[in-house]
Amino acid sequence: MTAIIEAKQLGRVYAGTGAPVTALDGVSLAVQPGEFVAIMGPSGCGKSTLLHLLGGLDHPTAGEVWFEGERVDGLSETAWAVRRRRGIGIVFQFFNLIGNLSAADNVELPALIAGASAAEARRERERLMAELGISERARAMPAVLSGGEQQRVAIARALINDPRVLLADEPTGNLDTESARDVLALLRGLHERGQTIILVTHDPRVAAQADRVLRMRDGRIAAESQLEDREDRRRIVAELVELEV
Repeated sequence: MTAIIEAKQLGRVYAGTGAPVTALDGVSLAVQPGEFVAIMGPSGCGKSTLLHLLGGLDHPTAGEVWFEGERVDGLSETAWAVRRRRGIGIVFQFFNLIGNLSAADNVELPALIAGASAAEARRERERLMAELGISERARAMPAVLSGGEQQRVAIARALINDPRVLLADEPTGNLDTESARDVLALLRGLHERGQTIILVTHDPRVAAQADRVLRMRDGRIAAESQLEDREDRRRIVAELVELEV
């Protein structure tokens, strides 16, 4: 089976006022359609950089990124924006909602930009917001929404163009325990319906919901675990808690 998204010997070096900083060093990764992959590791290990390179939010200094059989790391900013609108949804830790737009308008906007009619965008927005349990907050502004509600709006926004891949960067990291549990249940439900998900997290219990867990250290993938049953999930939680990754 052809990977839906793939990194080949990916590297990223940041030049600053001091010595260059290597964020990624030869990372290779292939994600199959419908797979749920969690990426863990200590702060500064390169996990968010990897996610941003896979989504075209940053450009590698070495290596290749492939999406649906096409090399994409050399795309322009405009071409990447089109690719994301058509195939990649992104959810961030801090929601990144547009403050002067209502929840409904935040969700609809990517569909309208992608060329959907107002009626089509509204219909899909209503479906997603109902599915995510936030229909009654449609007209609310982001500032009056709870963290959990804002993240649900952000997830609906990321899904409105029916992306083949959902990238999630610490989606529960800024939430209280109950809201984090709800968002995790939403992601798990999406995966059970076939959504491909690549998720960066610090939380072992979040990572344990994935099919596969990658542990990064010093810009490289240091270990990989396949999770096939409940016992595997208990084991990986215990290991990751002990390692404090």
